[in-house]
Amino acid sequence: MTKMLNIAIVGAGIGGLAAAALLARDGHHVTLLDQFEAPAPVGSGLVIQPVGQAVLAACGAGSAARALGVPITRMLGHEAKTGARVLDVSYGTPKRPHTGLGIHRAALFQTLLDAALRQGVAPITGARVVGAPANGAGRTVVLADGRRLGPFDLVVDASGAGSVLSPLKGRTLSYGALWGTVPWPAGTDLPPDQLTQRYRMAFRMMGVLPIGTLPGDATPRAAIFWSLPAAGEAAFRTRPLAVWKAEAISLWPAFGPFLQTIQTQQDLTMARYSHGTLARPFAPGIAFVGDAAHRASPQLGQGANMALLDVWALTLALRAAPLPQALQTYAAARRRHVAIYQALSAAFTPQFQSDSLVLPVLRDRVLMPLSRIPPAPRVLTRLVCGDLVAPMRGVANTAPTAGGWDVPARKKVDG
Repeated sequence: MTKMLNIAIVGAGIGGLAAAALLARDGHHVTLLDQFEAPAPVGSGLVIQPVGQAVLAACGAGSAARALGVPITRMLGHEAKTGARVLDVSYGTPKRPHTGLGIHRAALFQTLLDAALRQGVAPITGARVVGAPANGAGRTVVLADGRRLGPFDLVVDASGAGSVLSPLKGRTLSYGALWGTVPWPAGTDLPPDQLTQRYRMAFRMMGVLPIGTLPGDATPRAAIFWSLPAAGEAAFRTRPLAVWKAEAISLWPAFGPFLQTIQTQQDLTMARYSHGTLARPFAPGIAFVGDAAHRASPQLGQGANMALLDVWALTLALRAAPLPQALQTYAAARRRHVAIYQALSAAFTPQFQSDSLVLPVLRDRVLMPLSRIPPAPRVLTRLVCGDLVAPMRGVANTAPTAGGWDVPARKKVDG
C-alpha cells in the first residue's frame, strides 16, 4: 500500500468532487476548496457516457445518478432544410448493451457532493485560490484573502477552464452555444431516450437532450441548445426573443413546445468553448485534471467524462506508486485517449459549428453515407461510449467489460 497523502483539491465541480470522493475513500486526507460561497453547478444538461458512468460507480454516486438521470440510447440529427439524416449513432448492441446517461448538472453535482460528504470531505467555500507555490515540504495553497494553507503533498487542480494554476492556454473556438433547461413538454413526440438535433449547414445547430429530474423535484426536464458565433451573444441579447423563437420553429417545428417556458433572455446561458491540451498535465506536487488539463468543444459529448477518467486514472496511479512516479503514471495512462479524442473533436466540430459552406456538404453527402457502412456504425458507437481506444493505459483495473468497466476500489463501491 502506498503512503497516504495530504491532498488539496482546487475546484468543487464534477472533477473536483469525484476526486475528493475517490481519494478520501482510499484513505488520503483531502481538503476541497471552492471559490464560491456556496458550491453550485454551472450549465444545463450533459451526457455521462458509459466510461464516465463506471467512474461514478467507483465514486459511490452511480445509483443516485441513474435514479435522477435518463438513459440515452441514440443520437439523431437531420438537416433542417433538406430533412436529410446527418447523424445517427446508437449506443448499444446486444453484445454491448450500453446507454448514455442524460442528467442535469445540478443533479450530477448533488450526487457527487453527497459521495464526497459520505467520505468526510466538505468543500471549504469562499476560498479563491491564486497560487500553489512549491516549497521544501510540498505545495502551499495561497488564497485571495491572504490565507496560506498546507503544505500539501499534492494539489489537484480541478478548477476548469478558468484555472489560475494551469499553464494551458486554449485556442478559442469560433462558435459556442446558448443553453437552457426546460420542463419536458407533454405534447412532444420527440423520444425521451434520444439526443435529437437539427442543423442548417454548419452555422446553425439546435438540439434537445432529455436530462431527467432534479433532487426533490420529479418534473422531467430537457436541456435545449442553439449554436451561436462566440462573438454573437451581444447581438442575440438585443434581438426580440419572439423573433428568435419564430426562426427556431421555422427550422424545426418540434422545437416549439420546448420554448414555451423560455420567457426572457436570461433563461438562456451562453457557453463558450476552447481547444487545447497540456503536453504534461502535472508538475512536482500538482496534477491538472479536466478542463485544467485539456479543453475541447462538446461535440463528442466527452467533457465531463474526460474529467472523471482523469481523476480515476490519478486515483489508480496513486494506489500503485509513490507520488513522483504516480504523477508520471497518471499522465502516461491518459495521454493516448486524450490525444485521440482531442484530435477527433477538432476534426468533427467544424462540420457542425462553423461558417464553412463546404464541410457540411461533405458531411451530408460523403461522411454520412460512409457512416452506415460496416464497421463504421460500431466504430461510432465506441466513439461516443468513450472507449474507441482504451481510456487509460498502464494502470490496474481498467479493462472494459460487457457490463461497463471493471472499477474495484479498496472499499465497497456503488454499482
